[in-house]
Amino acid sequence: MTETSTLPLRNPRTGEMEGGLRVTPADEVAAAAAVLRAAQPAWERQGIERRCERLAALAEALAARRDAMIEVLLADTGRWHESVIEVDGTLAAIRRWAAQAPASLAEPAPRQDAIPFIQAHQTWVPYPVVGVISPWNFPLMLTLIDAVPALAAGCTVLAKPSEVTSRFVPLLRDALAAAGLEEVFALVTGAGATGQAVIEASDHVCFTGSVATGRRVAEACARRFIPASLELGGKDPALVLSDADVARAARALAWGSFVNGGQSCMSIERVYVEAPVAEAFIAALVKEAAALELAWPDPRQGRIGPIIAASQVELVRRHLAEALAGGARALTGGELVEHGGTWCPPTVLVDVSDDMAVMREESFATVLPVKVVADEAEAIACANASEFGLSAAVFSGDPERAQRVARQLNAGAVSINDASLTAMVQTAEKQSFGHSGLGGSRMGSGSIRRFVRARALLVNGGVASPWWFPAAE
Repeated sequence: MTETSTLPLRNPRTGEMEGGLRVTPADEVAAAAAVLRAAQPAWERQGIERRCERLAALAEALAARRDAMIEVLLADTGRWHESVIEVDGTLAAIRRWAAQAPASLAEPAPRQDAIPFIQAHQTWVPYPVVGVISPWNFPLMLTLIDAVPALAAGCTVLAKPSEVTSRFVPLLRDALAAAGLEEVFALVTGAGATGQAVIEASDHVCFTGSVATGRRVAEACARRFIPASLELGGKDPALVLSDADVARAARALAWGSFVNGGQSCMSIERVYVEAPVAEAFIAALVKEAAALELAWPDPRQGRIGPIIAASQVELVRRHLAEALAGGARALTGGELVEHGGTWCPPTVLVDVSDDMAVMREESFATVLPVKVVADEAEAIACANASEFGLSAAVFSGDPERAQRVARQLNAGAVSINDASLTAMVQTAEKQSFGHSGLGGSRMGSGSIRRFVRARALLVNGGVASPWWFPAAE
């Protein structure tokens, strides 16, 4: 029996440690997976309509706990407005899956093969146990974004949220029990060792997090010959072209970069603006950024919350210090502030160069570097000069030009005349390019197919076998 331990829970608003998080030992993780594996056949036999009824019940159970869930997410993340959006968005997503999943996994009618007397029947076989390892920036949503369609597909789920933001787990467990899902959805808590135990006990792993950890997850899954769906980091670019509405672009990019304190994989993290509109755009962006206040001391006032994970603080500090030492100028912000926890005022950097870490590495903060480029071709080249390829944005007054430029970007989703629409539009399929991820789309109705294996039933309609082999004379 592995000795149980705890990890400290930090309040990101105050920086204080408040209680501890129980670490689920590896043997308990394995035991939980065994229970799920035993329950999965009966869950699959219930049929997708019944499973989706249970998911609808989960949405109602969470809705009944909405206010309490917002409060625990506030304690986990230190931000209020985005926690409200997270809970309400998660409820909408669960209800959407409950309504759409039956059609998404409907077995097509049998089809006649090229061989006239052979008929092909397509069936789907769910993975018994899907492991979900989720990050700290949107704890509830990014735990359920994979778990819910996996449940609809007939899988059971073993989930480990980030140890940084796990206060919501007891409340989610309570909602799962109320919806009758506690036998098919287990939650475990802990850090890397617990995540490794989840991988060892699962048949398919969904991971959201950093590139470095995602690579280790992929390698571990490869050793076990199980699939991994990875959504990793981003350094999302925005291109503001010479015919853009600069006021509109500035407002959209201030939101797309600074919402949730910039702590989102789809945050805009670098801007390339064509020279003819650069001065007007930068002035408008600075005005938008300067108007955003820290949500301190009241989390319901102001829009910028604290840096959630203590491990991020020094990285952000380094990015800012290196950029400023290298000749960049901060037109707003530029320094972290302490209010118990650590906060990053919205920061617009200019006079940046491509070799700066702030232009190459994911900052995950309210830091937005802006580079002036000569033309569209340079903007595209700069945007694509990255190992990441999660999403991007293009602003232009010419719809045809905007789409033409967007089609040249190495990114799985491109917002046009808006920013970070990936967070709002979950019906269109997209995949991560480059080091930003691996596996099928987690968006769109077809994304549920990640959780099933295709099986073909090939029916001989009556011709004696082996019909393909020459008969003996």
